[in-house]
Amino acid sequence: MRKPVLSRGEDKVITPGLPHQNNIQQVGYKLLSMLSFKGRKAEEVSRVLVSACLWNDSVESKSKGYNVSPQTVRNYVEEQGTEVIEKLLESMRRISMEILKGVKEVDISIDWTTKTWYGKPVEGLGSSAKGNSWNYATATTKYQNMVLLLAFVPQVNGMSKDEIVKLLMEQIVGMGLKVGLVTLDAGFYTVEVLKFISQFKFVIGVPVGDVKIYEEFDGEYTTNSKRYKKEEQVKFRLLVYGKEIVKKRKKTVVYFARATNLDLPKREVLKLYNKVRSPIETSYRNIKAFLPFTSSTKFIFRELIFVLAMIFYSLYTVFKNVMTREEFRLLLILCFLDDLSDLKDFIFNLEETLINTIDLFLWR
Repeated sequence: MRKPVLSRGEDKVITPGLPHQNNIQQVGYKLLSMLSFKGRKAEEVSRVLVSACLWNDSVESKSKGYNVSPQTVRNYVEEQGTEVIEKLLESMRRISMEILKGVKEVDISIDWTTKTWYGKPVEGLGSSAKGNSWNYATATTKYQNMVLLLAFVPQVNGMSKDEIVKLLMEQIVGMGLKVGLVTLDAGFYTVEVLKFISQFKFVIGVPVGDVKIYEEFDGEYTTNSKRYKKEEQVKFRLLVYGKEIVKKRKKTVVYFARATNLDLPKREVLKLYNKVRSPIETSYRNIKAFLPFTSSTKFIFRELIFVLAMIFYSLYTVFKNVMTREEFRLLLILCFLDDLSDLKDFIFNLEETLINTIDLFLWR
């Protein structure tokens, strides 16, 4: 049986009985429609970006197969990237809200991830690497074994940590959701952030070196930032706990700290923090699995490909319960006829995934 699938040329053979066949095709069409570039080469540019994500390859390498130069792709992104990014983010939020349909309150985790660039420093990047890395902050929630992306902020020069948190929270509230519990990494531990999140139930990591308490502790604590007067400091409940690790064949106790306003037993607070926070690291790993490479040092280009990788991750969450990430990737690749010339090498490198996928083909 032959049906046209995401191809400008010949029809593509569809394997009968392919699980979620129509849905996978719809995902392919949706991906291309989300990239709302305008112009004579708009479709080719969109296909290059989607293909680079699917193969986890460079944008420059994939452009060769679509009769478009890398510079053309860069030009389209630099000229239209801002509008396209906004539409992609709206699509990301729509996917999450569709899954959360009926849910009014969510527990969220806020963190950022860094992608380092080892070339010439780029102006406008808000990172400790002084222009050699891109920082992206996200807010996620876990629902029915799925980690959903709710909000996104790229960090640029001059943006403070509390501004990042406020922007993320504003996006979530703007979606009509009420925030139950907020968990944050120790990198967000500042007086400004504490003042802002104190209006919510929160648990935030604290650098032990800042509080200088190297023993089990559960009690009231006040910040001692030199930037603020005594009456401007923030009081909170501080929890410090030790964890035994083996280093150079010797057992050593390492201490960790958490700030919170929860009135729960210490063990329950720490358990709750880990439960809400740990999934965000998994989401970053999955996002980066779809993140393509590029030689472009333009902030807008780097931001767009990261947002596009988030879209792939968001779409993958819909199918997570019935297939692995690599099976999802392979099924989408099969929807893009132009990519079949590279399929042999891809299958060779993912032999185990192919076997699992064949089992899925025969499932029905």
